[in-house]
This record gives sequence, C-alpha cells and structure tokens, in this order.
Amino acid sequence: MPPLGRVDEAPPEFRRAVESLRTPAVRPEVTVDDIPAPQRLAPHAVAKSAAVRVDGDDVALGRLIVLYDPEGTRDWPGPFRVVAYASADVEAELAADPLLGQVAWSWLSEALEAHGADHHALSGTVTRATTEGFAAKADQPTSTELELRASWSPTSDDLSGDMAAWLDLLAAAAGLPPADVAAIAQRRPPSGG
Repeated sequence: MPPLGRVDEAPPEFRRAVESLRTPAVRPEVTVDDIPAPQRLAPHAVAKSAAVRVDGDDVALGRLIVLYDPEGTRDWPGPFRVVAYASADVEAELAADPLLGQVAWSWLSEALEAHGADHHALSGTVTRATTEGFAAKADQPTSTELELRASWSPTSDDLSGDMAAWLDLLAAAAGLPPADVAAIAQRRPPSGG
C-alpha cells in the first residue's frame, strides 16, 4: 500500500470528500478538530475528533474517520468507508434500560436518514460500561459510559450529511435537545397586544 500522502496530493474524489467535511454547521456546544488519521487502513484517510461541552464539562466525545481506497482492494461496497465513534456518560437509570442500545443506534440511523447521507453496509455496536471504585478509589461515584462504534460506505464523495449525522449522534448522546427544538424554545412571544 502506498504511504499516506497529503490531502492535496490525493485523488480529486478524496479531496472533495475532505472539503465536504468542513461544511456542516456546528452547534455552539460542539468543538471539532482535525486529528491524525490511521496510516495503515487505507491509502488515504482523514480524521476528526469532537467534544460536546456543557457547563464547562465534556459530556460526549467522538471520532470520525474517512477511509478512501480508490483501487477497491478493501472489502467495502465502494471506495469510501466512514468509521464513527461516540461516547458519553449516562445516568444509572438510563444505563439499566434494556432498550438503551436500540435507542442509541437509532440516534445514528435516523440522523443519517435525516441528513440524506445515503450509504451501504451500515454496521456497528453499542456498549455500556459501568465503572465502580474499590479500595483507595471507593469514594469515587459509580459511572456508566455509553459507546457507539459504527461504520458504513457512503454512496458519494459529498460527506457533509455523514458529518452532520455524526455531530447529531454526539449531541443526542450528550442529552442535548435537537437544534430546532432549542431554537423554538428560545423564541419570545411578541410584546404588546
């Protein structure tokens, strides 16, 4: 496999995909950064990280990796594969809900559909992990973390919908209301009468 080059040396289809990752509007609670992409999974790759911050605390974290193999040597139904990861702490009552995995998965699948991110071969897992402290850490509160890992093959090089879906997934995992609901709630009735 050739070494991973700079984006400007990549095929035009990959360059368009990378550029499309910059287009979605980001909520004020979400910070997105470029991070180093894995070097051995595909000839070309780009990666992003995101954090959802509420009241000074990171309440959800995630990564999005776009892999591109123009020669089709991977077992993907197309030249691109998107790999997404999201994690967030959840309340104990929510973590005990047997439907939590299905609900978390629906955050992603519904967001992909809502943003028109056409794809093939969506797959993934939802994991909940409980952390308890013992001995010198016995005074630490028990916490439960939700992790969603997924991958899919987009049908085009415009990945703006895939990016927006991932950001919606992070917002949902963080417990934020949908962006359009927040905007309605902030409206004030007209004054006067």
